[in-house]
Amino acid sequence: PGILAFLADTLSVLSFQTPLKKTNALIAQMGITFVNSYVPSALCCPSRASILTGKYPHNHHVVNNTLEGNCSSKLWQKIQEPYTFPALLKAMCGYQTFFAGKYLNEYGAEDAGGVGHVPPGWSFWYALEKNSKYYNYTLSVNGKARRHGENYSVDYLTDVLANMSLDFLEYKSNFEPFFMMIATPAPHSPWTPAPQYTKNFQNVSAPRNSNFNIHGKNKHWLIRQAKTPMSNSSIQFLDDAYRKRWQTLLSVDDLIEKLVKKLEVNGELDNTYIFYTSDNGFHTGQFSLPIDKRQLYEFDIKVPLLVRGPGIKPNQTNKMLVANIDLGPTILDIAGYDLNKTQMDGMSLLPLLRGDKNVTWRSDFLVEYQGEGYNGSDPTCPGLGPGVTHCFPDCVCEDSYNNTYACVRTLSASWDLQYCEFDDREVFVEVYNLTADPHQ
Repeated sequence: PGILAFLADTLSVLSFQTPLKKTNALIAQMGITFVNSYVPSALCCPSRASILTGKYPHNHHVVNNTLEGNCSSKLWQKIQEPYTFPALLKAMCGYQTFFAGKYLNEYGAEDAGGVGHVPPGWSFWYALEKNSKYYNYTLSVNGKARRHGENYSVDYLTDVLANMSLDFLEYKSNFEPFFMMIATPAPHSPWTPAPQYTKNFQNVSAPRNSNFNIHGKNKHWLIRQAKTPMSNSSIQFLDDAYRKRWQTLLSVDDLIEKLVKKLEVNGELDNTYIFYTSDNGFHTGQFSLPIDKRQLYEFDIKVPLLVRGPGIKPNQTNKMLVANIDLGPTILDIAGYDLNKTQMDGMSLLPLLRGDKNVTWRSDFLVEYQGEGYNGSDPTCPGLGPGVTHCFPDCVCEDSYNNTYACVRTLSASWDLQYCEFDDREVFVEVYNLTADPHQ
């Protein structure tokens, strides 16, 4: 079968249904929605490394978005990249493979081979240098740098990815099965919508859940330090960000519709598995944290996962505890590869996709993060001392070097729990019963 994986950038499970109407109609309603889908680390690079390797961060050793944190470093390239699922798909299963979009945050860094480095496993490689952008970026086109400017019709990255993907489907070999991974910048900052969508969702604001703009008492010090109630300017800022994020997703919705239609015209849709997911969630005002991810709460670790394909009945939901470390094993299983030959921590979702009865499944899953922080104190927030980073106005800092934690997330017929320990002086612990307290 053909396999197509769409990866969003920082898309929370709370906010994808409305802007992605066509995606929901073409993937979710034609297949299965996993309502308990998680990431083992709520940050781009560690999470993407988990998707590619099928491993937890403590096994692939990508701990944050920096080269020092092993994000796209020489060490990653040498030890993990040759064993990613696309490398196995291409070498062992005879797949032609296509990548377009954001790979890892430090991809293209001079100290790690620049954009000339094409990871093993990809027949066609169109990767963004560094982090998400919509205009004024560089792509590695099979190892050669291609600059893009700010002319909407030729440079808007979501549309460029759509056109490259359509070209691949038009001209690929029909003698080999295909795998495509399309990693859109949306809805990551700088949230630049296409010009035709700048007026959409004018009356939308961030969801006012019960934990919105509430003091995070009894939580780790980093959460407790957020100012509550938030200033009007902070609330306006996060509402504005939320709206723009939705606007950027409208172009993703168009991209997905174009590709599904193309597969249908080619007569390949019925023999293609299509996945849609995100690398992490996102918060907008929960516990008075303006906007970011990298916390241990549901809004940051829970992501959408939609799948359609051969043998998957339409309009299903599945409540099993699944994770992005399962994507690699699932895709290799679809391609007929023996999973016993891999070192992956994840499990194949194929039995769940097919609706097999009596599947033994996990009830526990690990969440882990290693905080980032600078030795110096933030000049705008000297009161917080050294070790904080990603600080907003009003001195609300979203990360610190001791925002380092490990959690067990438990979900079964009888339990819905989370237990977390921080690696700090207090060995701070947070425990939640999400049946009684869904908003933690």
